[in-house]
Amino acid sequence: MSRILTTTVGSYPVPDWLNALPSEQAVIDATRVIFNQQRQAGIDLPTDGELYRFDINHPDTNGMIEYFVSRLGGIDSKVSRADGHAFRAKKEMGFRSKPAAVVRGPITEGHLDLPEDCARAARVAGGEFKFTLTSPYMLARTLLDTHYRDMEALTMAIADAMASQAGELDCACVQVDEANVPGNPSDGPLAARAINRILDNVKGRRGVHFCFGNYGGQTIQSGAWAPLLQFLNDLHADHLVLELAHRPKDDLEALKDLAPHIGIGIGVVDIKVNHVESADQIARAIELAESKLGAGRVQFIHPDCGFWMLKRSVADCKIEALAKGRDLFEGR
Repeated sequence: MSRILTTTVGSYPVPDWLNALPSEQAVIDATRVIFNQQRQAGIDLPTDGELYRFDINHPDTNGMIEYFVSRLGGIDSKVSRADGHAFRAKKEMGFRSKPAAVVRGPITEGHLDLPEDCARAARVAGGEFKFTLTSPYMLARTLLDTHYRDMEALTMAIADAMASQAGELDCACVQVDEANVPGNPSDGPLAARAINRILDNVKGRRGVHFCFGNYGGQTIQSGAWAPLLQFLNDLHADHLVLELAHRPKDDLEALKDLAPHIGIGIGVVDIKVNHVESADQIARAIELAESKLGAGRVQFIHPDCGFWMLKRSVADCKIEALAKGRDLFEGR
């Protein structure tokens, strides 16, 4: 067993044959393929690839936002012209021309069934795996709220609906994904409360993934890790999964003050480029991180974010390099 484990963040490129002839059985078969691909490449803690969340109508965001908001109760996915105008007037998310959906009433779990999604993955996983959830704060920011009219109330209502299912997720690790708060550090306390509401119900390992956005391959949040340290330390997480391969090298310096009980996962594979990192590059990135953070602080290495945007051939080569780089660093 390696001291530093390899993992993926969430999404994987959707196989062409699944796009061509989608069905429930095809999703199951494709999930089995993606799990096997990761295990054969040497990934210790793979994900299911989030293939069932992909939405061809939202190729810039992989559909992960729409997957959750279209299933939660109280949310209407039909967005009118007036709704779009009201959302743009807030000027909070300039990269979106309209909201993901509109909150019309109290948030309920609706027909969101995360335990069944997790169980479907477990049936073909072939071993331990990680299951991913989108952060309530991130979801709330994409919505037009005509019911609560209060960001905190909306965020916590979404958190409550998701937390009620989190305890039934039968997997080795549950990871909450957040890509908005890095650009809005003042909202850290609210985001932490919402994320912790979910994490506190998780039975296995608890991870939180942070990145600065990946909208059509573009970074959408400006900021740095230093202003987020208090927020990160407030999380009830076992480890963090952090974007670092696409970030300035001095971001590592800020993470030295991360609470010692929180494990650190470092992004060493850039998902915004087709270039495949070499095993030596991966090993040197780990070496640099340990020299800055201290020996033993790095628990995971991984890509910066999900692979949905890349071709299968590129993603496959990148995860092979990830595992080989870890092995090279550990002298194996």
